Amino acid sequence: MDDFASETDSDYTSYWRDWFISSRGNEYFCEIDEEYLTDRFNLTGLQTEVHYYQYALDLITDVFDLDCEDDMRESIEKSARHLYGLVHARYIVTTRGLTKMVDKFKKSDFGKCPRVHCDSQALLPMGLSDVPYQKSVKLYCARCEDIYNPKSSRHAQIDGAYFGASFHNILFQVYPALIPQKSRRRYEPRIFGFRVHAGAALARWQAEERVEMRKRLKESGVAIDTTKLFIEDAEADDSEVNEGSGRGTVAGEAPK
Repeated sequence: MDDFASETDSDYTSYWRDWFISSRGNEYFCEIDEEYLTDRFNLTGLQTEVHYYQYALDLITDVFDLDCEDDMRESIEKSARHLYGLVHARYIVTTRGLTKMVDKFKKSDFGKCPRVHCDSQALLPMGLSDVPYQKSVKLYCARCEDIYNPKSSRHAQIDGAYFGASFHNILFQVYPALIPQKSRRRYEPRIFGFRVHAGAALARWQAEERVEMRKRLKESGVAIDTTKLFIEDAEADDSEVNEGSGRGTVAGEAPK
C-alpha cells in the first residue's frame, strides 16, 4: 500500500495539467502549452491575484518539490487551479489556444443549444465579466445569439473569468467560416391551430407598463390625477376594442 500511495502521489505531482484537464467538471478547459506557462511575460500581473503564486506555478509546471503539510498543500492546489484558469483566459485568445478551442467546439465538447429552432448548434463557453469571482461561466450560441446556463452543476461552478467576455467573439472573427446561418424560424403561439392575435399581447403589455409607471410616480412622490388617468385608460381601451373589431370610424364620418 505504501508503494502504491507514493506512486500515485508521484504521478499526481508530475502530470498536474493532465490530471486537471481529465478531472470531471474541467471539460471546458484546454491544455496550456508549457512554453506559454514558462514565459513570464504571459503571466504579467497575476502575482498579485494568486496566493502562493510561485508554488502554484511550480505545481502547474511539474517542478513542485516542497514538503509541506496537508493544509498548505491544499491551499497551494486551490491557488494552482485559480492560476491555471486566469492563464487559460489569456491563452485561448492566442493562435494556438484558438485552434485547440475550435477543435473542442467542432466536437460539441461544450454542449449544444437547448433552443429547438437552433438544431443542436454547438455552444462556446464565455464569461460575463473578466474579473474573477463575479459571474460563473455561460454558454453562447452563435445561431440565436443568446447565452445559457450549463446543464451540469459542476460546469456551472466554473468562474466565467477563466474564459473571458471576448473569447467567443474573437474566435468568430478569426474563423468567420464557423459562424452559423441565423435561424429565421420563431415560435408562434397558437390556440387550436389559430395564431394568437398580436394585439392582445400588446394590450396586456401596455396595461402592465401603465401600472409600473403609476408605481414609479408614486414612489418618486409625483402627484397623480387618478381621475384623468381613468379617463385616458377608458379611451385607450375603447380605441383598442375598435381597432380589434375592424369597425373603427374615421374622424368626420358616421359609422356604417
